[in-house]
Amino acid sequence: MNFVGNLLYGGYEALLTNEIKDKPVPSHVAIIMDGNRRFAQKYGLAKYYGHFKGADTTERVLDWSFDLGIRQLTVYAFSTENFTRSEEEKNQLFELIGIKFDEICSDKRTHQRRMRVRVIGSTDHLPSSLRTAAKHAEDVTKHYNGVYLNVALAYGGRQELVDTTRALALKIKNGKLSLRDINEETISRNLYPSSGSVPCVDLIIRTGGDERISNFLPWQANGNECAAYFCAPFWPEFRKIDFLRAIRTYQTREHERQKNTIMRVVKMLSYYGKVEVEDVIRISRKFIAIPKDEVISILHELAHHNVVIYNMIKW
Repeated sequence: MNFVGNLLYGGYEALLTNEIKDKPVPSHVAIIMDGNRRFAQKYGLAKYYGHFKGADTTERVLDWSFDLGIRQLTVYAFSTENFTRSEEEKNQLFELIGIKFDEICSDKRTHQRRMRVRVIGSTDHLPSSLRTAAKHAEDVTKHYNGVYLNVALAYGGRQELVDTTRALALKIKNGKLSLRDINEETISRNLYPSSGSVPCVDLIIRTGGDERISNFLPWQANGNECAAYFCAPFWPEFRKIDFLRAIRTYQTREHERQKNTIMRVVKMLSYYGKVEVEDVIRISRKFIAIPKDEVISILHELAHHNVVIYNMIKW
């Protein structure tokens, strides 16, 4: 990138950072890291090089997430469908992932951030060397609760639900659980990983140009109606401005959701006469986690664009 390009990029990055800094960030971001192989093909290089450069991007995204205050990051490292790839590519990829687990254990940032590593997926299908590396990373960080890195390995969303169903059925058979106890919370508690399920997803990011979720965290994402951000860059080309744009997409969607909720509260209260601002604040905060001053700000925003709403509210 030339001098002018660097200058423009830096300015745009600063602008995006300023736009999102005073607004809530997602608690849990999940990423489908697509495009490593196509990146390598684009430059006439071996597939392994694409995975190697993609691993560097993952490390940078970890830094960006921590800097923004994101608590949970889940990365789709290897899906159940990826087992159809060639033995050579799989072995190279498994070796690379194992090395990255080892690096996490020795990286001082892991311990400074108190980052807990958790692996989700049908790990029994992985080579023993990779299972050992993954288990070591989990053991080294198991007492941390600052931020969480969830690595989806041999993961498939449908398989997760199948395994959860089997686990629940076994508990019922052994008398450890009653059929009456089965509800959404029970299912959530028995999803991957066994050490404590991954929470609902607020934002899914997919790189590489495809606009699909690919069997990724269906329970955690669909049930939460999370935001989704699809972008064209291959994973090794994913930049901080792409990440910031994704966060902005989440914030825009969240703001619209808050506006719609507050609008419904205003309309409901209007049936009983003048709408008291304090009543709107009190009722809105029962449905959404939102600061008092943000409710007032949204009320002013709604009133500015709609004179009927303005006249409804007793300021």
